[in-house]
Amino acid sequence: MDLLATAFVTPFANMWDNPQFVLEVVIGGLLSGVMYSLVALGFVLIYKASGVFNFAQGTMVLFAALTFVGAIERGLPIWGAFIIAVAVMVLLAVAIERWMLRPLVNQEQIILFMGTCRRARPLVSAHRGWTRVARRRR
Repeated sequence: MDLLATAFVTPFANMWDNPQFVLEVVIGGLLSGVMYSLVALGFVLIYKASGVFNFAQGTMVLFAALTFVGAIERGLPIWGAFIIAVAVMVLLAVAIERWMLRPLVNQEQIILFMGTCRRARPLVSAHRGWTRVARRRR
């Protein structure tokens, strides 16, 4: 019983001794909640607009974040990396809509579902290849 008290009760009882830590944890929790709510809002908007639950949305957000970080690692300033990440994602979204989603109009739900699942893998593979090439050049 002392082990459980040491693991679960004591940290909470002692955390008020360091108010800066409490503030950090509260702000971090609020920011995490905001991020989760934005992701949920994205899922809802895409589903309501298209009628398809898009499983590639998370992968596209990850691809945007990795593009942003990759541009920063190459020495671009933050604003330049942000502009490049937005431009890459706009071009990617237009390409996906034109070449993948438009031919799937008026298809069965399972076909649309599999199309969004299938879109996720090439994005992850493309970014892994891109970062490997960048690491070899260093």
